[in-house]
Amino acid sequence: MHRQDSQESPLFGEEDDNFRLKKSNIRHPLASFFHLFFRTSAILVYLLCDVISGRFIVCMVTIILLLSCDFWTVKNVSGRLLVGLRWWNQVDEDGRSRWVFESRKSDGVSKTSSAESRVFWLGLTVCPIFWVIFVFSTIFSFNIKWLAVVIMGLVLQWANLYGYVRCKVGGKSSLRNMAKTYLTGQIFKQAMKETTKT
Repeated sequence: MHRQDSQESPLFGEEDDNFRLKKSNIRHPLASFFHLFFRTSAILVYLLCDVISGRFIVCMVTIILLLSCDFWTVKNVSGRLLVGLRWWNQVDEDGRSRWVFESRKSDGVSKTSSAESRVFWLGLTVCPIFWVIFVFSTIFSFNIKWLAVVIMGLVLQWANLYGYVRCKVGGKSSLRNMAKTYLTGQIFKQAMKETTKT
């Protein structure tokens, strides 16, 4: 007996990433769906809560549950699967809290697809902007009863964003160096513009 090579499907137990990449650019459709589902659902429930239900407590609990599900899903599932990043808090034996930020080691072959990466980062960056807008609109409209909900939305969304940016960029020193390099470059460009004008 000999094995017939097939271009259609891999044998049982073999990893054929090229076959899966040809089929779809999104290798983890369920993780991608839930990455966006809880985020957008919380925003939509906040925007439409007066239409859906006039009861504040029902809307508030629904939004907080959706935000909590989103935080857990993004932190524990979609970040790891879609972009290969994860972060967590670890308490040492002496009781000190330490934050750990990890990124998947690249062996020269990218294990994440660009479509999944775009879905992840777009969802991670756009939704917190909505919550910032909601915080300001709640404050300026004097709708104080919603302030706790929108602040919770803002904090949970920004915590994930901060954690994954730290994973992507590196440790605190890398963020400082990156900011310092950027500011130095901007000052240099501005100085060069001023010297070319005169």
